[in-house]
Amino acid sequence: MTEAAAFPAPIVLWSQPEEARAGKPLLVLLHGYGANEQDLLSLADMLPEEFVVASLRAPIVSGPGFTWFPLTASIDYSLDAVKDAAAYVQDWIDSVKANHPSVTLLGFSMGMAMATTLLRQRPDGYAAVVGLSGFAVDADGDTSFRDAELDGTVPLFWGRDQQDPVITPDKIDFTMGWVRNHVKLTKVLYTGMWHGINQQEIGHVAEFLTHEVLNK
Repeated sequence: MTEAAAFPAPIVLWSQPEEARAGKPLLVLLHGYGANEQDLLSLADMLPEEFVVASLRAPIVSGPGFTWFPLTASIDYSLDAVKDAAAYVQDWIDSVKANHPSVTLLGFSMGMAMATTLLRQRPDGYAAVVGLSGFAVDADGDTSFRDAELDGTVPLFWGRDQQDPVITPDKIDFTMGWVRNHVKLTKVLYTGMWHGINQQEIGHVAEFLTHEVLNK
C-alpha cells in the first residue's frame, strides 16, 4: 500500500494566473493512466470561460507518465491504493476550495475512477462530476465510500464509446449499476471515438457544465 503522505507535493497546471482565479467555480481535471497534467488542459479552451480549470498530476510514476493507482488487473492493485490517491487529491482540493464557490471534477479513464471515488467519499463536496471513457471502482462495501448518502441529486455526465477497447465489460457493468442508483445521470454514447475524447463530446460537456453548475 502506498501511503498518501509519502506522495510528492502536488503538481498542478492552471488555466488562469493566480490573481484571476478567486471567486470563480473550480473545475479539476484528472488524467488517465500513464498521462500527465498537460494531457487534458487543452480542454479548458473549449469549456465555459466562467470556470477556472486546474489539471492535477497523478502521484505515482508509470512509464513515461503517471498513474493514480496500479491498474485494476495488476497484482499491485488494491482498494487501499485508490483511497490513498483520493486522499492525496482531496487534500489538495481542500487547500484551494475556499477561493471558489464550487468544485466540479472531470476525469478521463482512470481519472473518472478518481472523480467518482472523491464524490463517493464526500457526497456533499462537489457540484457535479464529468466522466469520460472511464469507470467507477467496486468499493466492495468499504464504509469510506458513502454511496448511501448519494441520493441521485449530484449531476454526473458519463460519455463513452461502446467499442472502447480499454475499459472492460465488468467495469462498465458495475459503473452502470452505480450511476443508475446514486447520481443524476446524463449518459451519452459516441461512435468511432474508441478510448478517447472527441469534439462532439466536449461540446456536450460544455452544455452540461453550463446547465448543471453555472445556471444553478
